[in-house]
Amino acid sequence: MNNDKPYLLAIDNGTQSVRALLFDLQGNLLGKGKVELQAYYSSQPGWAEQDPDYYWRKLGEACQQLWQQTGIDRRQIRGVSLTTQRGTLINVDADGKPLRPAILWLDQRQTEVEGDIKGPWSWLFKLIGAQATVDYFRAQAEVNWIARHQPEVWAATDKLLLLSGFLTHRLTGNFVDSVGCCVAFLPFDYKRLRWAAPRDWKWQALAVRPEQLPSLRKPGEVLGHISAAASQLTGIPEGLPLIAAGADKACEVLGSGVQDSSTACLSYGTTATITTTRSRYREIIPLIPPYPSAMPDHYNCEVMIYRGYWMVSWFKQEFGLREMQQAREQGLEPEVLFDALVNAVPPGSMGLMLQPYWSPGIREPGVEAKGAMIGFGDVHTRAHIYRAILEGLAYALRQGKERIEQRTRTPITCLRVAGGGSQSDAAMQLTADIFGLPAERPHVYEASGLGAAIACAVGLGLYPDFPTAIAGMTRVAEVFQPQPQAQQLYQRLYREVYVRMYRQLSPLYRSIREITGYPA
Repeated sequence: MNNDKPYLLAIDNGTQSVRALLFDLQGNLLGKGKVELQAYYSSQPGWAEQDPDYYWRKLGEACQQLWQQTGIDRRQIRGVSLTTQRGTLINVDADGKPLRPAILWLDQRQTEVEGDIKGPWSWLFKLIGAQATVDYFRAQAEVNWIARHQPEVWAATDKLLLLSGFLTHRLTGNFVDSVGCCVAFLPFDYKRLRWAAPRDWKWQALAVRPEQLPSLRKPGEVLGHISAAASQLTGIPEGLPLIAAGADKACEVLGSGVQDSSTACLSYGTTATITTTRSRYREIIPLIPPYPSAMPDHYNCEVMIYRGYWMVSWFKQEFGLREMQQAREQGLEPEVLFDALVNAVPPGSMGLMLQPYWSPGIREPGVEAKGAMIGFGDVHTRAHIYRAILEGLAYALRQGKERIEQRTRTPITCLRVAGGGSQSDAAMQLTADIFGLPAERPHVYEASGLGAAIACAVGLGLYPDFPTAIAGMTRVAEVFQPQPQAQQLYQRLYREVYVRMYRQLSPLYRSIREITGYPA
């Protein structure tokens, strides 16, 4: 490696793994240390928790693995940035020591909602029909559950940190976080991109006190410098600046090169999303805010399919052991064999249609929603089921695209596809066919880490601004064009079947919920 070249270190702590990623200023991935994570453990049904110190130890392991693989002169690294899974909350004392396990974004516990919001907010929520959404917010908030069920922990809590804030404190000693990481049930003002004002209703809805929250910096600003203790564990040179980036989805959008409303980033990850970037605040689903972008003073308009690509992992675990074993024996990536499975089935899966509501959303679909598969016949095999899963996710994300277009009044003309599913040529092609748009694969798979590196480069002054850094560090590797015959077939299946499925099946879902109590 050129000894004069500056390098950027991006740390990406996702749900399934933590990665230490080394980039140059052209966005090339020069080295990777990856450590698999136990995603969570459950001491109660529906709970998802993890030891915060476990994340810190694994981060250190990923960094040490990177140094062993690359053998670079670490003095060439100019700065560090951090991106993490969203919505994972950690209670700490004044020294930053965790007081209880982290509650992950996957956690499904709820707490009781008592009393109404007082003052003008109360009648306003009733007037606009938002009371149910506000009650959902209060019930889902981890802080309310802890305050009610673990009062001793709550009394000892000096700071409430997201995983990004916790790791930032471990790296620098500062209680500070990026605005771009603020996606959680906390008193955050998504419109003004700061903690809520004193009279905001969220302070009534949540048990949080202002002094329990970290200070915030915009993406590209300095969060602190790597401490001696952090350097000893990780091997990152002491004194390097830690630059604010954003949450993993926000950084994935940035690293895919999406910086306006005409291009959408599709993320085929544990949660599947379609996202555009805007400089103006716009709610795609009423009362559900857009999230902070990894570009300062911008917003990510996002539609989410909760547990989206989780269904693909579920299929592989339950029905794909043959391909997994053959891939190991032949030294192939499993996606090669799973693509062959998809390509053995024609577009439309011989009429097998899947609705990917494996887990309910906040407002749409409703709490009664369930996954559904219709059109099953004796011709269908597990290959048809696998393709129908991929098609169902693409249908749901296309519906999200149309909602974003309707709300922003800006047509989406191009797709960038990131996340694990982007590695499948078959998934890329059927995405292009179902959307009727070119589906572009970014040049690097680690799009989230690249987004963090872009924020780092701008913060260090290595690029003058975010648009210039995006132009210099992102590019398209492959483009999948829609195939006219498949596009026409999918258009009819989407319009005549898929968009009608939820409305037709919703009464049956409500009956199922009433009879069985599931989902709760």
